[in-house]
This record gives sequence, C-alpha cells and structure tokens, in this order.
Amino acid sequence: MKQLSAFLSAVALCVMTAGAAQAQGIKMPAPSPTQTIKQDFALSSVEVTYSRPLAKGRVIMGDLVPYGKLWRMGANAATRIKFGEDVKLNGTPVPAGEYVMYGIPSPEGWEIVLNKGLKNWGIDGYKKEEDVARFKTETQELPFPIQSFMILFEDVRPNAMTMMISWDRTLIPVEITADIDSKVMASIDSAMKTDKKPYFSAAVYYYETNRDVKTALDYATKATQQPGNEKAFWIYHWKAKIEAKAGDKAAAKATAEKSIALAKAANNADYVALNEKLIASL
Repeated sequence: MKQLSAFLSAVALCVMTAGAAQAQGIKMPAPSPTQTIKQDFALSSVEVTYSRPLAKGRVIMGDLVPYGKLWRMGANAATRIKFGEDVKLNGTPVPAGEYVMYGIPSPEGWEIVLNKGLKNWGIDGYKKEEDVARFKTETQELPFPIQSFMILFEDVRPNAMTMMISWDRTLIPVEITADIDSKVMASIDSAMKTDKKPYFSAAVYYYETNRDVKTALDYATKATQQPGNEKAFWIYHWKAKIEAKAGDKAAAKATAEKSIALAKAANNADYVALNEKLIASL
C-alpha cells in the first residue's frame, strides 16, 4: 500500500507541476517538432509542413507505422503539401493547391494519398471521397537508419524532382514533374514582341532544351549587343557554349577567350575556369 500511495503521490505531483508550468507559460521542446520546407520548382514552388517523430529505439515499419493502414505521414496534425502549379506525382495528375498527405505502408511499397481534409488531425476526419489523388510508389532500403522522420527534395531539375520520404531504414521516393515547356515558350514568344527582348534567357533555354541551335546562337549574339552587356562575361561564356554545340570550334574558342578577358577584368575566377575548361574540351 505504501508503494501504491507513493506512486499516486508522484503522479499527482507531476500533473500539478505540468499544470503549473503551463500556467506560467513555460515553453517546452516539442517531442515531434514541426518542420516546413519550401522548394522553388518549375515556375512556382512546393511546400511541405509536417511533424518529425523520433525513432527512440522503437520498431518503426510494421509496428509504430502499421502496414496496410492509413498513416498521417508524421505526427500530430496531418502532413500538408502545397503545389504552386499543376504537377504530376509518379505520373498521377495533381492540380495546383494545398492538400493533406497520407501514406498506406506495406513491405512491398507504399500507396500515397492526397486529400482535401486540411482540418484533419492526423487521420481523424479523413474521408475517402475527398481524395484528390492516389498512387503507388516503391520503397528502398537504406544502409543506415534515419532517426527522425524526414521529408526532403532531391535531384531538383527545371521540370522534375524527387520527394524523399524516409524513416528508420525505409526510403519512399516520389517523382514530381511539371509541364513547363509550353508555358516558357509562350512567355518567350510574348516577350520577344516587347521592347525589352529577353535574348539571353531565351538563348540559355533553347540551349538547355536542345532546341534549334541556330536560333539559340542568334539570341546569344543579340544578347551581347544589348546596351549594358558589353562586359557581361557570363553572356559571352554561354555564347561560346552554343557555338561549340553548333560545331564551330574556332568561334567558340574566340568567344571563350573574350569571356576570359572580361572575367579577369571583373576579378571573377569562376568564369575564367569555366571558359578554360570549355576551351580544353573543344
């Protein structure tokens, strides 16, 4: 009886202490701290807000994160994901907007669910009819454990990137893609009708998307001739790259050497090195 009495007294003391701490406004560390990550992507951005539980030596997959059941993708409130434009996740169309993101784990792979229930607390309030997208993704085994549940973006390209969801030794990659080419080309065509023609940006885009190299070179040449660009060593460097791609090595070398001279005058060692590498590759 004495042990039980002592235990109950200790519990009562803890409750009173916690209540006093709250009453005094003492801020305590969150056991599953919230993280918000925002990644510029395509022509807008992708933002994720989620809580990060810690493994604490527990069995994660198949236990703390049960197989075959809807999981909140973290702790506390449901994980939110916001897209600034229409995208595709593993090929599944997702309109621009903000959603909650769930997962249904299994040893063979996961099913990812995007849902409109922004007021949901975890899976409480979930309604299947509010699903926006469902798709499956494979899992990969990590060679080392991740202690805190983590979501990040990797391999970020102009129109594609990978969202990496990981905890313990499990990695769930999700490919996010956006169709921006038609939008960018329409923007270039429209801007070329104005007084401020984006010759340099257009030349770079044509080069990187493997469009007509003659048009890219024409734009790059006109960019070097625009007022204020006489000493723009970075523009000359890109012109040299385009000339090299067009097969005109002599012109590429001459333009790269001019870029080197301009970069040295501006004390920019990085572009000096870039041009030297370009010349060496010709």
